[in-house]
Amino acid sequence: MLDALLDPWREPILREALLEVSLVGLACGALGVWVVLLGRAYSAESLAHGMFPGLVVAAMLGVPLALGGAVGLLVAALAIAAAARLRSLGADNAVAVVITSLLGVGTLVALSADSPPGLQGLLFGDVLATSPTSLALAAALAAVVLAGSWVAYPRLLTYGFDPVAARSLGVGSRVAEALLALLLTAAVLVGVQALGNLLVIAALIGPAVAARAFTQRVPPLIVAACALGVACGVGGLYLSYYTDVAAGAAIAGLLVVLPLVGVTSRRLRGV
Repeated sequence: MLDALLDPWREPILREALLEVSLVGLACGALGVWVVLLGRAYSAESLAHGMFPGLVVAAMLGVPLALGGAVGLLVAALAIAAAARLRSLGADNAVAVVITSLLGVGTLVALSADSPPGLQGLLFGDVLATSPTSLALAAALAAVVLAGSWVAYPRLLTYGFDPVAARSLGVGSRVAEALLALLLTAAVLVGVQALGNLLVIAALIGPAVAARAFTQRVPPLIVAACALGVACGVGGLYLSYYTDVAAGAAIAGLLVVLPLVGVTSRRLRGV
C-alpha cells in the first residue's frame, strides 16, 4: 500500500505536476468561493475564453502566458465595449458574440497544421509539461490570489452579503467587482497552465460548489474549497498514473464529479 502511494512521486515530472496542481487547487479553490457566492460563473468562463487568443500568441512568440493573457483580456474588453454600443445587439449578446468569436479564432490558430507543437495544450492543459519557469509564475500568481483574497475579504464579504447596503458601508460595487476581476484573472492564469482554457472553469466552480454541502460560513468554505481542489488534483495524478489516462482530463473529471457528490450528500442529509 505504501509503495502504491509513493511510486508516482518518485518521478521528477510528477513531483513538479504535484506542485502545479496544488497551486491550482489553492488559487482556484479560494477564489472559486466568491465566484459561486456572487454568481459570477459565466463571467469566469467568459474571462477564460476571452484571453485565449492572447495565450496562443504568447505561446507562439515564447513570451510569458500572463502577458499574453493580459493583452487578450484588453482586446476582449475593447471588443465587447464596441459591440455593446450596437443597440440592436445588446450588452449580453455582445459579450456572447465577442467571447465566442475570440475562442473560435484562438482555437483555429492553436489547432491549425502550421501551428507549433504544444499549442493544443492551451485548450486542454498539459500538467505533465511543467517547467521551473511556469512553476515560478504559477506560484507568484497563486500568492497574489491568496494574498489579494485575504486583503479583499471584508469588501467582498460585505458586497456579497448585501450589494445594496454595501455602498453605505463604504464598499462601492465597482471597487468590489474590479477586485474580483483582477483576482479572477490571476486565478485563471494559474489554472490555464495546468488544465487548459476549456477545463479551468471546473477548478473554479467544482470545489466551491462541493464545499457548500458541508458548511455555509465563508471562512470554512474557503478552506474546504482549497482542500478539495488540491485533493482532486492529487487524485487526478494518481488516476492518470495507474490508468494511463490524460492527467488534465482525470483532474477535470474528478472536479466535475465532486459537486454531484456534494449535492447528493446534502439531499441524503435532508439539507
